[in-house]
Amino acid sequence: MSEEAAAISSAAPSVAPSETRHVPGEGGIWVLIGGDLVLFSVLFIVFLTMRAEQLPLFEQGRAQLNQGWGLVNTLLMLSSSWFVATAIRAARLQLAGVVARCFGAALACGAGFVVVKFFEYGEKISAGLTLTTNDFFMLYFIYTGIHLIHVTIGMGVLTFLVSYSRSGGFTGDKMRNLESGASFWHLVDLLWIVLFALLYLLGGA
Repeated sequence: MSEEAAAISSAAPSVAPSETRHVPGEGGIWVLIGGDLVLFSVLFIVFLTMRAEQLPLFEQGRAQLNQGWGLVNTLLMLSSSWFVATAIRAARLQLAGVVARCFGAALACGAGFVVVKFFEYGEKISAGLTLTTNDFFMLYFIYTGIHLIHVTIGMGVLTFLVSYSRSGGFTGDKMRNLESGASFWHLVDLLWIVLFALLYLLGGA
């Protein structure tokens, strides 16, 4: 894919500003994204409030998480978003083969995320850490579980986009559909970055 990727990079500056400065995707996807952001904002506020009230417990819980697993999943999500962004750029250049392969690579990253998360869950459960252990692990399992559902839905979207993009012709509604799917996946990535910071990294008072 290296020659085609170079073509994408070299051709990108020639795209007119009027073609790139627009809200990607359909309006409906942004209603969904906005609703999800509101929901997770509430969840994040709940986490921070409970953490402030039970700081020693939450610090102890954070120390029991495997930051290695969290980092691997963060790298997978960031890589998947890069592949999705590259797919959209390739679609604007009508490079159908690159688009399908990039969406496929993003899908593979998503599958890797799910595998890592199940290994991580297994590690916690084997150590006796479950949803009912304490408030930290209750929120950990609920929040990461909700995010995992989003990842699974997003993988379904990516699976569709792989097939949908093979025929090319990325104009009008087809391009908007690709952008809608890509926007949802970027949301999934963003939510994980915040979760990773809150659950695995946030320390101190």
